[in-house]
Amino acid sequence: MTGQTEIWHNPRCTKSRNAAAHLDAAGVDYTVRRYLDDPPTADELRAVLARLDAEPWDITRTGEQIAKDLGMTDWGRGPADRERWIEALAANPKLIQRPIVLTADGAAVLARTEESLRTLG
Repeated sequence: MTGQTEIWHNPRCTKSRNAAAHLDAAGVDYTVRRYLDDPPTADELRAVLARLDAEPWDITRTGEQIAKDLGMTDWGRGPADRERWIEALAANPKLIQRPIVLTADGAAVLARTEESLRTLG
């Protein structure tokens, strides 16, 4: 899958702003998806998880109050539990770790660290 680079962005988040600044400094042409205003569907999350080679619990902000209210820290983390996590993320985009950068070459990066940012160019 190829296309344009996209960042799932929350402008109130320092790590998200840092990732956007890194893309800008690297001269990367990208689009911004404010995923809190334009939440991903369950199908989009499945596709992004495949690109990240990750499981839904790997990109979940379990410290958020919503996660606590849902009892997510007690949820299973196996194949049978995967859809429950994905549906929770789709219904509550605030639970999604940020930023996620979907690269034009079809890869994806959870761009929370300096090391992960370096992979973006």
